[in-house]
Amino acid sequence: MSSLPLRGIRVLDLSTVLAAPVTATLLGDFGAEVVKVEEPGRGDFTRGRAAEPGGRSLQWLQEGRNKKSITLDLRQPRGRELLRRLIPNFDIVVTNYRPPTMERWGLAPDDLRALHPAGVFVFITGYGLTGPYRDRGSFDRIASAYSGLTYVSGEPDRPPVRSGFSVIDFMSAYLSAFAAMVALREREVNGGEGQIVDLALYEAGFRAAEDAYLAYSAHGEIRERLGNKNPYIVPASDFSTQDNRIVSLHAGTDTLFARLCDVMGQPRLAQDPRFHTRHARSANQDALYALIEDWTATYSADDVVKLLTDAGVPASPVMSMADIAVDPHYRDRGTLVAVDDEEFGVVDMVAPLPHLSGTPGRIRTLGPRLGQHTDEILSRELGMSDDELRRLRADNTI
Repeated sequence: MSSLPLRGIRVLDLSTVLAAPVTATLLGDFGAEVVKVEEPGRGDFTRGRAAEPGGRSLQWLQEGRNKKSITLDLRQPRGRELLRRLIPNFDIVVTNYRPPTMERWGLAPDDLRALHPAGVFVFITGYGLTGPYRDRGSFDRIASAYSGLTYVSGEPDRPPVRSGFSVIDFMSAYLSAFAAMVALREREVNGGEGQIVDLALYEAGFRAAEDAYLAYSAHGEIRERLGNKNPYIVPASDFSTQDNRIVSLHAGTDTLFARLCDVMGQPRLAQDPRFHTRHARSANQDALYALIEDWTATYSADDVVKLLTDAGVPASPVMSMADIAVDPHYRDRGTLVAVDDEEFGVVDMVAPLPHLSGTPGRIRTLGPRLGQHTDEILSRELGMSDDELRRLRADNTI
């Protein structure tokens, strides 16, 4: 079995719901030792669907994997003192508490840099550490609204909608894990110091806005809701099939469009003046989409996808979780992995991603019990005795 590439890297997960904890999960998947600080008696937000407070939910099983759990009440001065003593023992600290909270606790960026100059401190906050909105709170839904993502999502004649998944939380986690590695490389390879990584939650969504802001900046154009259509790539949309399913296809280049026309049995459409160029297809997309819908309506979703993919046209059914569970590609590629948990039995979860050929990620442990490693970490890192731990537990500090 290959070694894990981040072995020896130590991460303190000082966060809850959802981008910051997932950042730590990603690092843990590839070998970092991750210690998660949780509130006594309650724990991380992702435990919330458990049968009892502080229990283990299915979501926690996944997002708490490869982590050790300790409990510290950071509202108490003694809890914050213990945290400050812990921090210098870690390479990376990930947090998403709002700036006013961290300042009140004496854990603002400057405080942390003074405490641990070599540390990489990842702050994922609603609006960043600077700017007039820095003190505001946020969640994925709010960040989606503020980033412009919600505005462009939905049908043109309906109110905007948020994505069905917490996409900005996870995009923020990917960016933050990348940034932590960049900062760590600067320290380890180039002899640099520690750094503050400052990511506002909305910035991950805004970075994904393609050229929408450029179009407004240069021409005053505001991208509006277009449903499943793309204003510049036609045809690229979703279509109903004979068996009442939906298929997504993309034939937005001239070559792909010609292949689509052949599959539809209408090769002359590729030379039709309404459709023969990318610009023409964009200007006449409603007429083109009506023709494609008429064709897909005569086949099942599986048949449509086979005909298109056999012709080299990218297509997929619109998949539910039930579809994914029986899809052979997910299983064969290893996107899903079966794990055996003492509480839940055998369940499937998302594998460590992305796939590395030489040093792939690994699920070593599943989400732990609340505070399972408190005694281990405090005694090992801070040299605390059993008597000291009992006293801390008696006054609910841990």
